[in-house]
Amino acid sequence: MSRIGKLPITIPAGVDVKLDGSVIRVKGPKGELVRTLSDVVSVKIDGNTIHVERSSDSRESRSHQGLVRSLVANMVTGVSTGFQRDLEIIGVGYRAEKRGNFIRFDLGYSHPIFVELPAVVEATVSQTAVSLTSRDKETLGQVAAKIRSLRKPEPYKGKGVKYKEERIIRKAGKAGGKK
Repeated sequence: MSRIGKLPITIPAGVDVKLDGSVIRVKGPKGELVRTLSDVVSVKIDGNTIHVERSSDSRESRSHQGLVRSLVANMVTGVSTGFQRDLEIIGVGYRAEKRGNFIRFDLGYSHPIFVELPAVVEATVSQTAVSLTSRDKETLGQVAAKIRSLRKPEPYKGKGVKYKEERIIRKAGKAGGKK
């Protein structure tokens, strides 16, 4: 039984949702998102709410109901308010700089690393912080994960790129044994 899949999605004011077969278009103040949905579930629009219903009680349709409901809810939230992901850069000499559609990272390697931003993702960069905003939650998460993977935070000094809300569990380091 999908608890998430049964919840209705409320369409806020200023957001327009159109359903054309299995393709859903959501348009709002932040832009437009289009997605092809699974054929296992059906989406119905009633006034200012969206309902995701499954065709049968099979395992596949039960799992797709919650997935499709979450995807559509993220589309509606994205075009109305948008999403934001903040990253912190920790380490001596580690820094970031925005250059056009690219972000240049100096992360202790022998060369700078350039990351190209997709068209739907916007970035605000200071030397030790990167703030990403987008209407597409999936693309935003992929870009943030790619930036974090350039230099993952290490557990001894905590150096690297981490999410702002991420907590790094620190290790003690060398204990200095008995002689």
